[in-house]
Amino acid sequence: MADEQQPTDEALMLAYASGQAAAFEPLYSRHSQRLWRYFFRNTGNAALADDLAQDTWFAVVDAAPRYQPSAKFSTWAFTLAHHKLVDHWRSHKAHASLDEESAEGMSLAETLFAHSGFDPERLQGRKDLARALLDALAQLPPEQREAFLLQAEADMSVADIAAATDVSAETAKSRLRYARAKLRQALGADDAEPQKVPA
Repeated sequence: MADEQQPTDEALMLAYASGQAAAFEPLYSRHSQRLWRYFFRNTGNAALADDLAQDTWFAVVDAAPRYQPSAKFSTWAFTLAHHKLVDHWRSHKAHASLDEESAEGMSLAETLFAHSGFDPERLQGRKDLARALLDALAQLPPEQREAFLLQAEADMSVADIAAATDVSAETAKSRLRYARAKLRQALGADDAEPQKVPA
């Protein structure tokens, strides 16, 4: 019989840090896909997303003895992911553009619109929408694109995004506003209701 109460991410991470190796598996199960999608949607490269996600999990393991539950585990893990992405961009200045033709592109369009206040039913043609969205994302500066994806993919608040990317809350909020405005403009969704960026 499964446990009725599941331990929190933070409790699992503390257990893992204290030597309970079995605590790692549920953490990985809960967050591995989200982390992978974050990398894929920032780079458009599945193999690179595999590598960066693996590096992030290695970093989680390495940092476990120093883990402090002062923030949500997901914020902490995505902070590590952000640093891996920044390191990649620094070492590969010309990073790949997003793959507009992939099946992931369709999923990306649907999830980003669902989580970010866009109404896909007001826009015709899912494949065209996916291509337009990925093109628009690819044109954003990396900082704005990452902030948008951290909120849309990782469901992080402005405060979490600020913590993960080591910027002020105002900077994170500004990046989100910029990204949304540019995406709306690119997708012809200017007639939509203005979206507030949650604090």
